[in-house]
Amino acid sequence: MPETCRRLPKGYSAGKEKRMGLKLRALIVVPLIIGGLAGVFGGLGYFLEIAFGIPGRLSMPPALRGFGVVVLALGFFFMGWVYRYRKPAEILVSTYLTMRKLIELARPDNASARTEPLILQGPQRYVRNPMYFAVVVLLLGWWLVFDCTLLLFMAFFFFLWFNLVVIRFEEKELQALYGEEYETYARSVPKFFPSLKCKWH
Repeated sequence: MPETCRRLPKGYSAGKEKRMGLKLRALIVVPLIIGGLAGVFGGLGYFLEIAFGIPGRLSMPPALRGFGVVVLALGFFFMGWVYRYRKPAEILVSTYLTMRKLIELARPDNASARTEPLILQGPQRYVRNPMYFAVVVLLLGWWLVFDCTLLLFMAFFFFLWFNLVVIRFEEKELQALYGEEYETYARSVPKFFPSLKCKWH
């Protein structure tokens, strides 16, 4: 064997295949679940429109619909800011692991399988869940731009889903992973809405 070739560590190939398999499952499962949730929330919104006679379009003035472009820009800005500090593949994998625990009714404080570092830079300095904030803002922006009441209902239901289910579960995971460091951070930075006053040092 040439001197320039180094022998790979034992188990390297198996570990790499396992990580690739995890990423592939995350790439398939997470969009399916998110799409399913969007379908359910959209169906609930449509039901509310019919049940309460809410019009599908509110005849917004052009200025308000134009403001929707600003709201969209804010949402895309936050989403891009998140991706600057965490790769989309890493977010998919951690989301997949959390969703799997939710589906299996596993204990959230069982932090095994999640090994990502705690990121307290970028948008996380101002809000603990910037990606969920960005999703809701984007839905609100699309609602304003397209004057589509269904998107407003979807933004509302996703807001409830994130705050009442996902964030509660994830934060127990993060407390198990990082202990006092995360608890101190959580006491200093708001959960969902960014703040310039309450930011991480």
